[in-house]
This record gives sequence, structure tokens and C-alpha cells, in this order.
Amino acid sequence: MKKRDKKWLTLIAILLIVIGLSITITQQHNRPCDYPEIAARGVLHVSVIHSPLSYNTNSDSIHGYDYELLQLLGSQSGLEIEITPEPHFSHCLQQLNKRTCDIVAHPIAITSQSQAEYIHSLPTSLNKQVLIQRTDSTGSVAIRNQLDLRGCTLHIIQDSPTRLRIENLAHEIGDNIYICEKHNYNVERLVEEVAKGSIDYAVCDEASARIVATKYCNIDYKTDISFTQFMAWTMRNESTELCDSINSWLMAIEKTEQFRELYTRYFGTKNYDKLQRINPQLYTPQRDSIMTSTEEVKL
Repeated sequence: MKKRDKKWLTLIAILLIVIGLSITITQQHNRPCDYPEIAARGVLHVSVIHSPLSYNTNSDSIHGYDYELLQLLGSQSGLEIEITPEPHFSHCLQQLNKRTCDIVAHPIAITSQSQAEYIHSLPTSLNKQVLIQRTDSTGSVAIRNQLDLRGCTLHIIQDSPTRLRIENLAHEIGDNIYICEKHNYNVERLVEEVAKGSIDYAVCDEASARIVATKYCNIDYKTDISFTQFMAWTMRNESTELCDSINSWLMAIEKTEQFRELYTRYFGTKNYDKLQRINPQLYTPQRDSIMTSTEEVKL
């Protein structure tokens, strides 16, 4: 056989291998991945955000509401929980879309927009967005009414869903509220920048603000930016059986003393009582959607 023919055969073989790999990758990307497949492998792949509320490391220990709730979920389901922390929520969604994780266990507000792209678990918590600002020497603050946010610049974490709420608030008050996304920031750094005076105002969720604010004597988070919102975990639209399973496990977990202790530690007793009243009203197996309006369920 001539050398030229050998080269052509080698090139054709390489091309066929590349095509085969491409088809395999495409098939893997498009393969169904719902509860039966997850149960068969015995592992639930979870993506979380490295944050004070969800997943936080301190020396050799790991803590955080979502991390600890996932441990209870593992015990309830019998699945091994494999957790991958990410710096930003957008990274978690990328992992979900690429199918390298099955669920994003970082709570986001359940909205009609989010439900158009993904399905959500029952609310894992009730939370709201709050304004982070400095207090003066007398303990007073500059803003206590949302109308006073006209013309202000609010700093948020990169890719935060908070942007949509601020844009809606600007529309509600009929004036501009400027938004500055801080790249490579987390909640701790955002609050620290306010405390130091580098920025005047930031927005984050109340539960995270409560945790981080304990480090500073001049931080206030008592001005609400949103109403109380249903916060939930996120899954792909195809994962309906997984969503049903997650919801049934969560309902069983919420009846336990371990959950009561966990939830009240992060959100308080009143918030716990609200969640206990709300979730039974929302839970219906294989529900197409979760009610999003606070008018539908009395908070």
C-alpha cells in the first residue's frame, strides 16, 4: 500500500472517531436524566453556591442551611449526595444545563419567569431582599422608605436574580434606580464594602444579611426591597419525577425535629411557622407549577 493511501486511511479513521465521539457526547447530553436514572446510580449530583446561607466552610467544618438540608435529604432518600460548590448562581445553572448536576440547591425566588425555564421544588425557605446600608453614630439610616431609592445606585452580586426585583421596583416608583453588578463578589464582600464606606447601598437576601451583619456594628438591613418570597431549588423541566420525589422527601423532613431546629436557626421561629402552614397548601404530586402569588397563600 502506498504511503499516500495509508495517510488517507488514517485521516478517515480519525474523522470517523471524531464523528463517533460527537454523536456519543450529543446522545449523553440529550439523554433523559430523571429519578429512575438517578436512583439506579444511587447518587444525586447537586450544585450549590458558596455563600453564608447555603454552603460555607469554616476551618475544617462545612455548614449552611442548604448543605445541612441536603444531609437530611440524603438520609430520607437513601441517595448519596454529591455536592459541587460554585461561586455564582449562573455557574450552577450552567452545570444544570450541561447535565453535570441534577439539581441546583440554592434557593431562588419562584417567579413566572423562572418557571418558564425550569421546574422548582416546594419552597425550602421564605426569604426577601433587603437593603444593606450604614448607620450613623445615633443608629439612624438614610433610607427607610422604598420611594427614597430614587436615583440611588444599588450594588448586587454578579448574575443575581435580584436585578429583576430592583428593575420592577424602579418601575413601581416611577423613577430610576441604578444597578451595579459587582463581579467576583459574594455577600460577605458586598456587606464589607458598605461597612467600610466604599459603597453606600447593596441588596441581598435577609437571611444572608442577618448572618454577615453580625460582624459589623454599623450595618442595617431592615429596609425591605421585596415582599416575602417563596425560595426553592431548581431542576430541569424534564425532571418531573425527581421533582416529585424531592417534594415528598421535603414534606417528610419538614415534620421532623431536626428540620425545626435547622430552619429556626437560620430563619427564626415565625418564619418556620409560616413555612409549615404554606407548604401543605402547595404540595400536590406531579403539579405543573407552584403558586407564586402571595395573594394565593396567606403569608
